[in-house]
Amino acid sequence: MKRRVPSCHLRTLVFISLIGCGGADGFSTEAGSVEAATSALLNHNALNPNALNPNALNPNALDPNALDPSALALNRLQETSVGARILSSIRAPGELGALSRELLRYIVSCALSPSQSFRFSWHDEQGERHEESYPGHLGLAASWSHEPLSASREQWVSACVASRANLAGISVLISSRAAHAALRYPDRYEVEAYPREEGAFWGNLFSNPPRLYACYNEHNIESSRAIGRECAAGHVGEDDDRATECPNIHIVGSCDHQCAELDDPGEYRTRCRNDRGEWSTAVVTTYLR
Repeated sequence: MKRRVPSCHLRTLVFISLIGCGGADGFSTEAGSVEAATSALLNHNALNPNALNPNALNPNALDPNALDPSALALNRLQETSVGARILSSIRAPGELGALSRELLRYIVSCALSPSQSFRFSWHDEQGERHEESYPGHLGLAASWSHEPLSASREQWVSACVASRANLAGISVLISSRAAHAALRYPDRYEVEAYPREEGAFWGNLFSNPPRLYACYNEHNIESSRAIGRECAAGHVGEDDDRATECPNIHIVGSCDHQCAELDDPGEYRTRCRNDRGEWSTAVVTTYLR
């Protein structure tokens, strides 16, 4: 029997000062100058390490309604109360700041392309200055560098971020597949090397309240848990047979029951529904070795 743990309400960061413009993000191609990220990945495919602390999905800091063109420039953030809260969160020296920066790094990796990066600085408790530069990777919303996220792009970025959460904090290489152009065509090596569907992720970090969902492949639950991937199926402790959800990600059950059949040859779920019966087409399906 499927057991559920109520999900926490989420808050999320709306990010700023994106360095570099242009590049395809699965929608229209947009012109703009491009600044190469110094640490951009050389091999741009969907294989990506993940160890996002799911607690970072609830930094309890910022207004998700701050998506505004003016909020994408650092100098404009300094002029508004919402912008001041954003800057305060990612520049905080304590645990909240660390979680907010961790979430930011994963969001940038999902949203921007390898030719783009995000930069800012902060000071620790000793007053030492830290310069941060987070490279893009998958390019699910590359146009965020110069315009607000559309509703569709919000959902794609959210699904990607949720798929990279890992309760155990262990970095596991996953294959991400989806109907989005950036993830639609995994190469032959990737398909053969990562044959086990773990599950699927969708939702929206930018809604009010934010909501994230997951489902699992019933045949691969144990193999997923064995390597520390538990946000699709839930964590089962040694002394408890009840599955516990990752913080802020609500498990709705088996993907075969909650989603459309796997699309061939990409082998991704084209749409999934939450526990309210609402369907989403911005779904990231994950595969493991």
